[in-house]
Formats: sequence, C-alpha cells, structure tokens
Amino acid sequence: MNIYLPVFLLIASPFIGSFLGLLAFRLPEHEDVVHRRSRCRACEAVLKPRDLVPIVSYFALRKRCRACGAPISAAYPLIETGALLVAIVSVSVASGWMLLITCLLGWALLTAAATDLRVFILPNAITLPLIPAGLAVAYFRTGEDIWDHIIGAIAGGGALFALDWIYERVRRRRGLGMGDVKLVAAAGAWLGWPYLSWLVLLAAALALVMLLVMRARGTMVTATTPLPFGAPLSAAFFALWVVRLLTV
Repeated sequence: MNIYLPVFLLIASPFIGSFLGLLAFRLPEHEDVVHRRSRCRACEAVLKPRDLVPIVSYFALRKRCRACGAPISAAYPLIETGALLVAIVSVSVASGWMLLITCLLGWALLTAAATDLRVFILPNAITLPLIPAGLAVAYFRTGEDIWDHIIGAIAGGGALFALDWIYERVRRRRGLGMGDVKLVAAAGAWLGWPYLSWLVLLAAALALVMLLVMRARGTMVTATTPLPFGAPLSAAFFALWVVRLLTV
C-alpha cells in the first residue's frame, strides 16, 4: 500500500486531469459528463483514443482538432499538468488514506478554479460536497477538534455571505458570488476556523497577482473589472491544507 498508492496516483493523475478538464467545460453547461463521448467542441467530431492521451496529444496534434483544424483550448493540457502537480505535492506531504484524500481535495479545487477562470462559476457539484467531506475528514482524523471545523464552516460561509450582502446594498451590484461563499465554508470545514484569516489574506494576495498579470497582458483593469476570485481561493485553500498537514 505504501509503495503502490503513490506510484498509481502519479501515473493516473494526468488521465484524471483529462477528466477534470472535461468537467470544467461541461458542468457549467449542464452537459452529460458520464455517457457522452469526448468530442471537438467546434465540429462535434468524436475524439479517438489517440487524441485523448494527456498532454501528449495536445502537442502531437499541434494544438488543433484532427478533423476540422479548430484550435484546441490550452486549458486541457494545463489542467492535466495541474493534476499531476497536485499528485506530486500530495505524495510529498501525505501517506496512506490521507494521501488519497489530499489528492481528491486538490483535484476538486483544481476543477473549481478552472471552471471559475472560464465562466466565473463555481459549480455546486464541487463546492457543496466539500463541506460535509471536510467535516468527515476532521471527525475521523486523530487529534482534530470537530468543533473547530464546524465553526469554521459556519463562520467562513456566514462572514463572506454577510460581506457580499453589505457590498451589494452599498454599491448596488454584486461583489462576490454564492459559489465563493460555499467555497469558503468548505475551506472552514477542512482547515478549521483559525485558518480562515490566512485563507482570506493569501487569496487576496493571489488575486492581486492575477490583476497585475492581467494589466501586464494589456487588459484594462478598473474597480468594476470582474475577477474569478474562486481561483485564488482554491489555490489558497489547497496551499493551507498542505501547510496544515506539515505542521499539525
């Protein structure tokens, strides 16, 4: 178990990343993610197995569909690479059942971040299950105070909901989405309430970096520029989970 699980996760992670990319594109459109075969989103041609090899196929096809020549989104190899990086980090900091849990958490957050970057949506199918999952992990993990995590879920989600409510009434427009509220509640469930302030600070710092990158690429950034805050939240969430594993 100690030998084979890390090796399996490292080998399987790019293929899992390929499925996560599919989720990131299909969940917001409410498309079938189980029975519908992978297709080119431009011409609807069914992709063959040789077109679905993670990372390799993207470059072998020269970033274009074999059937119609339409560009293939770079999101696919990036998510596949991200899934591999999640596995590498997880193998470095955890073992046994906690290794598997850490990989699953990282892959879920990667999918949430990718979806938010694409269409400014954090799917309920990802954020909501993370809340009871985090409480369950805390309950079964030795040395955890489950109340820290229950309070974290309530305080995290409640505080962000209140902030969004106040912002909307003062500025007459939405500042945060409910997806962000649910994601912070999930972070509180996994990390516990003492980590919530660090979560917000780290996510804000990453969001600032994102804005600077947008400006460097020529995007006009103003006070009303939409920002997919779920992406830096997801990154901060996973980073703090890794820190927690190393320190608790």
